[in-house]
Amino acid sequence: MSKPQSPIVDFEQWRQSELGQYVQRFEQTCFDKMVADVFGYHALQLGQPNLDLLRTNRMPFKAYAGAELPALPAADWAGMVLAEPEFLPFDSQSVDLLVLPHGLEASAHPHQVLREVERVLVPEGRVVISGFNPWSLWGVRHRIPYLAPCLPQPLQTQVSLPRLKDWLKLLSFEIELGHFGCYAPPLRSQKWLDRFAFAEAAGNRWWPVCGAVYVVSAVKRVAGMRLITPRWKSAAPLRKGARQTVGATLQQKTSTKPFNESD
Repeated sequence: MSKPQSPIVDFEQWRQSELGQYVQRFEQTCFDKMVADVFGYHALQLGQPNLDLLRTNRMPFKAYAGAELPALPAADWAGMVLAEPEFLPFDSQSVDLLVLPHGLEASAHPHQVLREVERVLVPEGRVVISGFNPWSLWGVRHRIPYLAPCLPQPLQTQVSLPRLKDWLKLLSFEIELGHFGCYAPPLRSQKWLDRFAFAEAAGNRWWPVCGAVYVVSAVKRVAGMRLITPRWKSAAPLRKGARQTVGATLQQKTSTKPFNESD
């Protein structure tokens, strides 16, 4: 297997920068919301060992797997597995929820990573994926000569959202929720990033596909299978006077003599 293209800068090092913290705040908020109400037994975070993207989920077993293990785990994982994302050491249909932060662009074979995700997820299982948007202002900066890149991964490795949608559709995933974010220009000063805070609301309304990053939640669909949930039905209300009528009928039947009673 060929090695992935070398990153421009180590992701963890980039994450400590102002731009990295800006992206992390947005992505953490999205992951917190998207995984909070996903139910099951087994949840797995694949990659980014220094982040806890399952902290709001309530599954009893939450584990981490990735090509590297953290010296100080970001969470109290029930298990930690050293594994390549292209070949996960888990049984088929054994995971209810899987989060994949920037895992596709870090792999030389992103489609193989998605195939493994599809294999280990149970029917109706959920995957939450984040990635850089190559068509954002940040991506445009990478195309301008003599300007220092602002993202840790080169453009060639980044997976655009339309491309990701095609891959997910081929693997029978259905996207249920997605967000673009980080619309501020790629400025390296926190002071200037704060000045462009208005860009978040404006970007969501006027140019939503130009956010620097995206986070999507998709469900694995299997033909003929759907998650069954309780369907509660409230009792039909009694018509006015119905209870009195029933009581009168019972009283009348009680007072009736048996057929074979003699006088």
